[in-house]
Amino acid sequence: MDLKNKVALITGAGRRLGRAIALDLAAHGATIAVHYRNSHAEADVVVAEIAAKDGRAQAFRANLEHVAEIEQMVASILDAFGRIDILVNSASVFAPTPLAEITEHDWDANLDTNLKAPFFLSKFAAAAMRRQGAGKIINLGDWAGIRPYKDYLPYSVSKSGLIGLTKALAKELAPEIQVNCIALGMVIPPETYTREEVERLVNRTLTKKMGTPEDVARAVLFFCETDFATGAVLPLEGGRLLV
Repeated sequence: MDLKNKVALITGAGRRLGRAIALDLAAHGATIAVHYRNSHAEADVVVAEIAAKDGRAQAFRANLEHVAEIEQMVASILDAFGRIDILVNSASVFAPTPLAEITEHDWDANLDTNLKAPFFLSKFAAAAMRRQGAGKIINLGDWAGIRPYKDYLPYSVSKSGLIGLTKALAKELAPEIQVNCIALGMVIPPETYTREEVERLVNRTLTKKMGTPEDVARAVLFFCETDFATGAVLPLEGGRLLV
């Protein structure tokens, strides 16, 4: 796929990894639908950065826990741009949840945002992609979906489900649409992590370094440009799964 004149919807694109992916795909010629939930100001900054480089972007709000808002956002993007060629499911919730303390809200917040939302986003966006005859869906997963984190049970289950969803959608949407997943390791640490916690996690990788948002953006770009990978899960975690 040549990204010029293509439209990419990136969830959680106002901050962190979503922002890096949005700026990179825009630099390669894509028009960007910048999704946000609460980060309106940050989303507007991303739109302005893209516009300053003669790119095209617009911000769209949706609470991904509500399917009706997802459907309305996809419709708004189609009204604004006429098409959706790429969907990057980047938005995610991540918080420690020791087993004895897990509440129904913890479970629903993780599964709704990290798994249910990517499914319904894919369902609605894929309908447009199929009409166009081609499309790409890239899910940002986590190596916790392969080897669960302790004290992050709902999160790990949601990311494991996302890997399964990737493979199931790849089969359902073939041959027009390719669906792939990136199983991330430590890239941008949570703001609550101490320097010692970050160093401990980095030292557990084979590379002895933390990944960068640019690493993730390049992996997303690869899956956008290739037409031969589908149902794939790419570990991008510094070799942590081998330790």
